[in-house]
Amino acid sequence: MNDEPRWLTAEEQLVWRSYIEAATLLEDHLDRQLQRDAGMPHVYYGLLVKLAESPRRRLRMTELAKYAKITRSRLSHAVARLEKNGWVRREDCPSDKRGQFTILTDEGYEVLRRTAPGHVNAVRQAVFDRLTPEQQKSLGEIMRIVAEGLQPSEAGADLPWLR
Repeated sequence: MNDEPRWLTAEEQLVWRSYIEAATLLEDHLDRQLQRDAGMPHVYYGLLVKLAESPRRRLRMTELAKYAKITRSRLSHAVARLEKNGWVRREDCPSDKRGQFTILTDEGYEVLRRTAPGHVNAVRQAVFDRLTPEQQKSLGEIMRIVAEGLQPSEAGADLPWLR
């Protein structure tokens, strides 16, 4: 049995480093835009978007953590900050005494409505305006394949939202 690692080829190393650089720069770009325009990081914006898209603008905390791919502790901290701003509120789950819902308030919805155009413009300028329609399609297909491969389906998997 060969225990030697499968090292990346020179070309694979270039692709990997380009991906890391682009992902880091893109996240920083979006964070700066959202901090400037709404005083929130990108992850908080994503939480507000998910709540806005949910029935009655509400989700259980566990579902919100799963969507955001973050630990429950990090989500709890984020929701506390959003609550302090008046953008969300929490409600106990009547069917599960340990569960809670996060609900997007009208004020939070208004912040999202005002912030969305600038955010979409930042995404469009950073990504979509730089790619041909074919490249956009390829990027989407590639990212779906990577995400599906990293999304374990077995019980007991070590997932952030279960920590």
